[in-house]
Amino acid sequence: MEKRVRFKSSWLPWVLVAPQMAVVLVFFFWPAAQALYQSVMQQDAFGGSSVYVGWENFDNLFKDPSYLDSFKTTALFSALVAFSGLAIALLLAVMANRVIRGAGIYKTLLVWPYAVAPVVAGVLWLMMFASPYGVISYFLQSLGIPWDHLLNANHAMALIVMAAVWKQISYNFLFFLAGLQSIPHSLIEAATIDGASPWRRFWTIVFPLLSPTTFFLLVINVIYAFFDTFAIVDAATHGGPGKETAILVYKVYYDGFKALDINGSAAQSVVLMGIVIALTVIQFRFVEKKVQY
Repeated sequence: MEKRVRFKSSWLPWVLVAPQMAVVLVFFFWPAAQALYQSVMQQDAFGGSSVYVGWENFDNLFKDPSYLDSFKTTALFSALVAFSGLAIALLLAVMANRVIRGAGIYKTLLVWPYAVAPVVAGVLWLMMFASPYGVISYFLQSLGIPWDHLLNANHAMALIVMAAVWKQISYNFLFFLAGLQSIPHSLIEAATIDGASPWRRFWTIVFPLLSPTTFFLLVINVIYAFFDTFAIVDAATHGGPGKETAILVYKVYYDGFKALDINGSAAQSVVLMGIVIALTVIQFRFVEKKVQY
């Protein structure tokens, strides 16, 4: 029989939910409402007065070539971060799940990067690739491979992608490892007796059973790539060279706090919020159909 919790008083559930609702209202709904309001207003240079301008801020955004280019940059960056992070984390989880001796040490070492702050991750990878004294930069130059993320846009993109993926791998690894450990060994043993190869066992049994975990991590990683990578970009490349690594969330900050275009920045934040909501809805509407619960 289904068990349900019954509260003796009608106000107790609301009291229990109140702290979480207060956090959501103060740190999400209120800033979102402020962004919506400022996106349709235009302030003077000193912020003393505001004038309603409607969709003018949005029209100016989509007439700006640099803003349109940031869409392409964000799409490429997000795809690389999300799919690379999931693929590498799944590979590490599969390998760690097979380790018997010293498994705790391997798992602990793989979890450590998640404790590193994003800005520290950005600085760490920047120092390793700093030319000519960075460890990895020096190694590449010794092989005759020139590296200069300050002038080469492809190198700069690779730098922030590697830093962002490294930062998120631990989070993905934990969920994939938990998912692998929840799969009944009897299914794997039955497939082995039937003569299925390890590759076939993975794609026909293991990966389909991991689809709920993979779908959850896909949503989380897309949101992470759009929002939580700001500190990495700011610390490693500052959106450069030029604006080649200026993803949407970094451009919101740059235009608002450095270019002092508060209303244009608010309009950008509204567009960014709409994009993330749309992507999340699309994932739940279409990708979730492939998930086997």
